[in-house]
Amino acid sequence: MSPTPAAPALVSVNDMVTRPSREEALKAVRTLLAWAGDNPDREGLRDTPKRVVDAYSEWFEGYGADPAVELSRTFEDVQGYDDMVLLRDIEIESHCEHHMAPFLGKAYVAYIPTEKVVGISKLARVVEIFARRLQTQETLTQLIAEAIESNLQPAGVAILIDAEHQCMTTRGVHHRHVSTITTRFTGVFKSDEVLKDRFLKLAKG
Repeated sequence: MSPTPAAPALVSVNDMVTRPSREEALKAVRTLLAWAGDNPDREGLRDTPKRVVDAYSEWFEGYGADPAVELSRTFEDVQGYDDMVLLRDIEIESHCEHHMAPFLGKAYVAYIPTEKVVGISKLARVVEIFARRLQTQETLTQLIAEAIESNLQPAGVAILIDAEHQCMTTRGVHHRHVSTITTRFTGVFKSDEVLKDRFLKLAKG
């Protein structure tokens, strides 16, 4: 019997090719402006390549950040607390890897601590780091869960992301106000349906 093929590994930030220079990026934007049918040298577009490159530096700054660093400072004095820690309504501003179009929404992140907890701002920062990279919403959901799972070793992790994709609203089928919901559950959130249901009610309640 043939062995079961391994699941494809998620692309690591370390798998990136060498980053082009800023000048190369500016030239690339000029090429796209010309390809779109406009004149990159006209007054209104003269500074557009600089603005686009600066915007890309902000939109995709997650490639230069490490979620493990954000989750490395933990607190072990939890006074016996063993219930859910939940952050609601974390803003998501990301770009899909298929069309490089924005998808915007909210993330809901929960974990059950065992021996240590992390500052709540660090959880929001982890969401932000992964969101500021190119990926699908499904991958984003999984990466956030994996980072919390591997760095905090909690009893379980629950992630829900609810977002609207501009590649669906501004092109293609042009359906507005359609949101995509993705979830990821590990540990006790996966095995305990009551706990999972409690998370979902608290997240969207």
